[in-house]
Amino acid sequence: MSNRAVSITGKDQKKTCAILRSLLAGGAATVLAGGAQAQTVGAATDDSVFQEIVVTARKRAESLTETPTAISAFTAEDLQQRNMENLADVGKYVPNLEINRFGVGNPAHAAIFIRGIGLQDHIITTDPGVGVYVDGVYLGRQMGSNLTLANIERVEVLRGPQGTLYGKNTIGGAVNIITAQPGDEQVTKAELKVGTRARVEANVYTNTKVTDKLAVSLTAAVNRRDGIGQALKVNAPEDVGEINEVSGRAAAKLQASETFSLLLTLDAMNGIYGKTPTTMEVNNPNGFFTGTLGLSESLLPANPDDSNSNHAELFKQTIQNRGASLTANWELNENLTAKVLGGFRYTHYTGGLDDDQTYLDLESYPERGFARQYSVEPQLNGEYGKLDFVIGAYASDEQGNTNSGPTVYISPSGYFDLKQTTSSYAVYAHAGYKILDDLKLSAGARYSDDHKDASAQFDSWTDPSRVYRSQSWSATTWDVSATYDIAKSVAAYATISRGYQSGGFPPRPFNGPSYFTAFNPTFATNYETGIKGVFFDLLQMNVSGFYTEYTDLPLEVSQPSATGFNTRIESAGQSEAKGFEVEGTLKLSKAFDIQTSVGFIDAQITAVPGDATAIKVGFTPALTPQWTLSVAPQYHLFLDSGTVDARIDYSYRGKEYGQAANDSYNLIKSRSLFGFNIAYTPAQGNWTASVYGENIFNKRYDVGRLDDAFAGFTEIIRNNDRSEFGLKATYTF
Repeated sequence: MSNRAVSITGKDQKKTCAILRSLLAGGAATVLAGGAQAQTVGAATDDSVFQEIVVTARKRAESLTETPTAISAFTAEDLQQRNMENLADVGKYVPNLEINRFGVGNPAHAAIFIRGIGLQDHIITTDPGVGVYVDGVYLGRQMGSNLTLANIERVEVLRGPQGTLYGKNTIGGAVNIITAQPGDEQVTKAELKVGTRARVEANVYTNTKVTDKLAVSLTAAVNRRDGIGQALKVNAPEDVGEINEVSGRAAAKLQASETFSLLLTLDAMNGIYGKTPTTMEVNNPNGFFTGTLGLSESLLPANPDDSNSNHAELFKQTIQNRGASLTANWELNENLTAKVLGGFRYTHYTGGLDDDQTYLDLESYPERGFARQYSVEPQLNGEYGKLDFVIGAYASDEQGNTNSGPTVYISPSGYFDLKQTTSSYAVYAHAGYKILDDLKLSAGARYSDDHKDASAQFDSWTDPSRVYRSQSWSATTWDVSATYDIAKSVAAYATISRGYQSGGFPPRPFNGPSYFTAFNPTFATNYETGIKGVFFDLLQMNVSGFYTEYTDLPLEVSQPSATGFNTRIESAGQSEAKGFEVEGTLKLSKAFDIQTSVGFIDAQITAVPGDATAIKVGFTPALTPQWTLSVAPQYHLFLDSGTVDARIDYSYRGKEYGQAANDSYNLIKSRSLFGFNIAYTPAQGNWTASVYGENIFNKRYDVGRLDDAFAGFTEIIRNNDRSEFGLKATYTF
């Protein structure tokens, strides 16, 4: 058993100082260039056409420009204009963000990768590399994280390690989903969307003031769409790609006094889906399945979205999400605020894949799982003139299980069962101080302690008895940053941050108990500089450049053999990523603007341990496209009767690898998607009507590829967001 903690050696200190000096020098040059620009044309004025963007990335409300990290923020209006229905849609428009849907064929799964960091697997013994939070409550599982975005106030995507304020499993970044909360306004809003493929989506949100001190809000939503393919060999309960979701949320806010309030939220979601579209390609005619058992592409249906699988149960995938949170806010005085956030999350799912997609029944894995999590986080926020700070603690307990059976891998009727309990504790502090009117320095630190008890049972083992493992890890993470205000709405920043992802246990140790051993935690050090603000009163832009070093980056490696589909984690000894990100809105006139984002990343493994079998120096981590791009021109037509807003969205993701092994079988080709939204809002009215189109050229693209060299074929997961056209209407009472 190992217990790893972070320390900075003298050599590390020298290297850190050298890199910091370099970043600050680069930041200063950027500041001078930006300052000259701002001073020449003037910064944004109070009547600027750009609205201030407020985020809560650092546990308090502040301007996005003031926050020394790369953030993409989407308001409720942004989500509507871009037709973002779920978290996976957000992944199309954020630089250096990729959201994968590989997990066990269930569309509720979301494996989030930021700047090349993430983990694809959803099984209980693995953790994500990017944290997802709903109103501050951490979602520990990737299964169920592809949340619907009905009546969301804001979505924030933080890029780079967030180890100080957010803790473990945020070495890639964090995604904050902030929901609409009860308020003083008496309002009811209804939305309806109908489209091709029998799309029907409807939701209603209502807020009411029950008493002078109590406000209540309710949200209810339904979403359905026909499938895109058929089951040809069995009478399947759902079509391939079918979507059926029902969700609801209730919130009550009690303002018990002028200084004390309580907020209670409850949410639930049930989803029933057809399995994600899947196919396969033969890559080795002499592989065991292809050469010995006769598997070939001729056994696949003519339409690649159809399926020849004979497992009817795999065509029905389900998800149940349940959540609750209780937040207490107490304004101790004009300078101090105390907050306690308690959370509960529960997820249960069913799913599975027939990897070969034929009636031969060579490789299939029906799967079930659940996770139950409790958490509590007390905080103390303070603001004294030039000083602001937050001090907090965090504790969570999670237990869950993943089991599969009867599985088929050459021989039928197998099974496996994995269980895990995780206990996490942390304390943290973060403070910022304005040493000058225009210069603010910030620093923070967090100590985390994690313990996991896991067990596994596989009937493929020589002795199928259950085995038990325990492991603990601890880490100290930190960040330091400097923010300089060039002008009223222009700021430059430089930051260094340390992040940590807890270790874990391999997801599918089919080859034996000796493979069920813990892998190391991952540590990341990120150096970043950037500039944010409004220039010329025409351009709102955020630019960032980064360099990140990782140790023991977890990379999934599958090693099929006669005993089963053994999946383990190979830790890359050393790896690095460097790149830049640009996000901006250019307003060429009152009527016309262009929104765009560009991301570039050069990520590669620089050293591998001696026991590595599938990864090599120079390889790129999985799901890391070098280029990401989005462009959205928008025209506003002002009429006496109202306003027409016409928008086109373009999204590009470059080629990437579906697995850590960088070979042609795992290569995912680049893809481009187009959509549009045309909305009319009357001058005197409380409704909006829209015409929309998504993936209008019906692009079929790969979202996951898994090379099964032993079997002789590559499993391919395809996208489920096919072409769709329709109408949307919003009415506010």
